[in-house]
Amino acid sequence: MLTSLITYARAMCKSDEGATALEYGILVAFIAIFIITGVTAFGGALNTFFTNLWPNI
Repeated sequence: MLTSLITYARAMCKSDEGATALEYGILVAFIAIFIITGVTAFGGALNTFFTNLWPNI
């Protein structure tokens, strides 16, 4: 019983799956922040551009 618990603990310490999931989560968060910042910064300018592009529609 104790041997299997120690073996399981060692296997969990060597596993990289949790770290990889955390890295992907951080990457997705940075991409979302980048997109939100870009839309906020350029949203008004794009709206003006497309409004002036087709003024009669």
